[in-house]
Amino acid sequence: MNELNLPSFDVKIRGTREKPEILDFLRRRYVALTPEEWVRQHFVHWLVDHKGYPKGLLGNEVALLCGDKTLRCDSILYDKEAKPLMIIEYKAPTVAVTQRVFSQISTYNLLLHVDYLVVSNGLQHYCCKMDYERQTYVFLNDIPSYSAL
Repeated sequence: MNELNLPSFDVKIRGTREKPEILDFLRRRYVALTPEEWVRQHFVHWLVDHKGYPKGLLGNEVALLCGDKTLRCDSILYDKEAKPLMIIEYKAPTVAVTQRVFSQISTYNLLLHVDYLVVSNGLQHYCCKMDYERQTYVFLNDIPSYSAL
């Protein structure tokens, strides 16, 4: 797998060379090791281990119902009242972070109305703080620590 712009962690991999799996410590099970999953696991470990995000308030592959269609958020951070606070969208390191990615995460936010949107391909990370009063957003220089949210 590609080296990322994220700290390493104690990666647990099993399976075969053709079908490797990585332990998702939030879902407590092994999942297919894809380039996007490699980014997700590094990112959530970084949030928990280095940014102080509580593991119990993060969820991976969260289903959203939109009429008869089911959407899946890559990760969601909840507040202590179980209200969504942040949506995180991952892409493989070979996928550029473009307007299309921000449009995708914005679609999820129409349903969730969170304070923060985060996009990462493991090499580049972007965080927007939403300002619903002014109907705008501000890009932050860094992903905030949990205590700063």
